[in-house]
Amino acid sequence: MIAWLSQILIPFTVCYIIGFGLLSKRPVFDDFLDGAKSGMKMVAGILPTLIGLMTAVGVLRASGLLDILGELLRVPAGWFHLPGELVPLTLVRLISNSAATGLALDIFAKYGPDSALGMTASVLMSCTETVFYCLSVYFGTAKIRKTRYTVPGALFATAVGIAASILLSRGMGS
Repeated sequence: MIAWLSQILIPFTVCYIIGFGLLSKRPVFDDFLDGAKSGMKMVAGILPTLIGLMTAVGVLRASGLLDILGELLRVPAGWFHLPGELVPLTLVRLISNSAATGLALDIFAKYGPDSALGMTASVLMSCTETVFYCLSVYFGTAKIRKTRYTVPGALFATAVGIAASILLSRGMGS
């Protein structure tokens, strides 16, 4: 039943929106084109930020700085029961989901997805957010310059997510 519902949901939603627009006597196609134009303008505004973030993550990975940071933070991470192998994933997750996914896949390839590290990496990816990506993209789009308590609050929430991933994945894995 759920599989059928998931297959029919998107076509139903599209038909509903078009039908509602036609019944409301709205120019549906013109509204679609206006939305597409404003979406393209938004993408053009966000693109420099995205390129900067992706470049920064690429430089971190290629230069070896991420590995050095991982080694430096291995002992303090151990105090919080965070495996040292997950330190680079935790740092990159703050900036880029796609780069963090690449690191998680590296962990899966090396240790296995069903290992304790693989399980912790999976839960960590689910319990944390790309804080700096979201702040730069969303606040940049809305032209918000004063973030006040947003960064400390988001970093606190990420720390709680990391702690939750450690606690939730304890005892998992083969």
